[in-house]
Order: sequence, then C-alpha cells, then structure tokens
Amino acid sequence: MKGSFAKYTQEMNTEITFYYIDGNTESFSLPVNVQQFQAQLQELLKQPWITFHLMDETVCICTEKVIKIEIKPPINKIQGEGVFTNSQRITALQRNVNR
Repeated sequence: MKGSFAKYTQEMNTEITFYYIDGNTESFSLPVNVQQFQAQLQELLKQPWITFHLMDETVCICTEKVIKIEIKPPINKIQGEGVFTNSQRITALQRNVNR
C-alpha cells in the first residue's frame, strides 16, 4: 500500500506472527497501535493461552508451543537486558528439511 491510507493503516494495526514448534506459522492483524500492544505484551507472554476473536471464528494459541513471535511495526521502546537495538537480520529463519 502507498500513500496516507497505508500510513493510517500501519499506525492503527499491529501484525503479529507466531512461529510454532512444529514449523508452522500463523499471522494476525490486531486493531491496536503498536504502543497499545506493547503495553500488553509482557502480560500476554505470561499467559498459557492467547485468544483471538475473528469475524468467523475464535482462535486460541498455546504459548507453550510458540518458539518465536514477530511484531510489525517494530516495538522500539522495549529496552533492558537481552534487548539489542539497531540489529539487522542477515538471513531469515530456515527450517531444516530432510528428504
């Protein structure tokens, strides 16, 4: 998307992608801006289950089965031990496939 609508959409939504232990991924668009999501993130990660109400279904995710979470746009205000600022990804996560 281009233009002011894309900027408005990005500011009003947060995209979250879950990477599961079994190699599957799943993404959701949340109707909250990144600051609102950041305020909830630490508590969400402590929950055994996270629930998403969609238009046609409800999805419950077992956080114990999640190995990685990607959040867009980035949450730059997370700071502290174990947080590396100004990082760059060199290669994307790849799954080892034995044939």
